Amino acid sequence: MITAPPSGPVPFDDALARGLLADMLRVRRLEEKAAELYGAGKIRGFLHLYIGEEAVAAGAMRALSAEDNVVATYREHGHALLRGMAMRSIMAEMFGKVEGCSRGHGGSMHLFDARIRLFGGNAIVGGGLPLAVGLALAERMQDSPRVTACFFGEGAIAEGAFHEAMNLAGLWRLPVLFCCENNLYAMGTALSRSEAQTDLCLKAASYGVSTLRADGQDVVAVHQTTRAALERLRNEGVPVFVEYQTYRYRAHSMFDPELYRDKSEVEAWKSRGPLHTYSARLKAEGRLSEAEFLALDSQVGDEVEDAVAYAESGTWESFDDLMRAVHTASPAA
Repeated sequence: MITAPPSGPVPFDDALARGLLADMLRVRRLEEKAAELYGAGKIRGFLHLYIGEEAVAAGAMRALSAEDNVVATYREHGHALLRGMAMRSIMAEMFGKVEGCSRGHGGSMHLFDARIRLFGGNAIVGGGLPLAVGLALAERMQDSPRVTACFFGEGAIAEGAFHEAMNLAGLWRLPVLFCCENNLYAMGTALSRSEAQTDLCLKAASYGVSTLRADGQDVVAVHQTTRAALERLRNEGVPVFVEYQTYRYRAHSMFDPELYRDKSEVEAWKSRGPLHTYSARLKAEGRLSEAEFLALDSQVGDEVEDAVAYAESGTWESFDDLMRAVHTASPAA
């Protein structure tokens, strides 16, 4: 059900309020350019765009500590960027260049940088969930205060890995923040056509996990709910599941013919778009002018063009290095 667009006062200081807007703009413009470059044959392989869901990454990432762990899915450009990965590094990786975060080996779905505690980019649906539980268990065994935030779509809830991960997290009371980005269609099937129980929080609660729900199109709600979830997790020592109700405006991937939903539905959801509704709220409060918005957008555009130029001038892997990350078992004696 499509509800009224997010509205009301923005209860943050100017630094955070404007930072959230800048975060969403950076993700949106990066992805729009990625789609353009994919069409031009500059980016190949798979490309899953986050357009429409920017409020989730922006609001959640600003709530996490720089020391916390982050695990994401194949739709992770926004998470990587807002976690602190340079846009140049992301673009070079999508181009398949050595200057990319994974030396161009992983591409769009495998952004990774242990220095910022971003542990993928995972191409397998639900593949990041057991990894997140393992990271959280390691932190617990070392008496570390770190939390592990795991982002995944609602389609992952149909996977066995989701139930195994939730069970262990609940059983061992592990410091995991389960961030479910519910965009309603998984790869291309409506939630009501794939799940007998569509109350995702109820499913999570069955494993003894604390649950919260947020409007994923409202960056204010996302940030406040994520902060509340982290406070509960850190203070009470229980894993927390947050359902962010969001919507992707683009197809599942660049290969998706998108035959499972009406164009009119997509257009209706765009009325709740996180960027224009949030900027409108700031303008209504007199905290942002149109000129300031355009200046910020121009600044982000310059960053995107710089990242493209960097990727274009990057280095292809040397033939001598093609086997450097390939491991084989020793032949039997």
